[in-house]
Amino acid sequence: MSSSSFKAKVNGQKDFSFQKEQLLNLDAILIDPATYHVLCDEKSYKVTVVEQDFNNRFYEVRIGSNTYQVDIETDLDQLIQSMGYQLSSEQALDTIQAPMPGIILDVRVSKGDSVKKGGTLLILEAMKMENVIVSPKDGVVKKVLASTGQTVDKNKLLIELE
Repeated sequence: MSSSSFKAKVNGQKDFSFQKEQLLNLDAILIDPATYHVLCDEKSYKVTVVEQDFNNRFYEVRIGSNTYQVDIETDLDQLIQSMGYQLSSEQALDTIQAPMPGIILDVRVSKGDSVKKGGTLLILEAMKMENVIVSPKDGVVKKVLASTGQTVDKNKLLIELE
């Protein structure tokens, strides 16, 4: 397994670095669709995902009475920034592909449905986590190629928008 590193910026201030292996070994149990029970350094935490934008790797989480805004950068993000470029977060994509291998837990749209930017399209379970895949733009669903229970590979075409 290749080593991938990630950086997380919490509340726009505090930086954390971690490896893919640490994510895979995270002791987290899904309690309900947005809440996890997490063990870290022998302490128990209830973590609720308040908001998530999987495509832009932004999450707002609540731990106890505190809310944190978390932006995540991958190796590729870091490389692009080190070269002096920026990633566009406003891409208007017409195709939705699986960002990683996983299992489709729920498809929330059908052909012909109108969708809003940020609206939930489907739920993908990957690496012991449920990931909400959202629409990158306002549009209409042209095709749904994913079905509940289906196993998908990375970059598998899931939904087409018009």
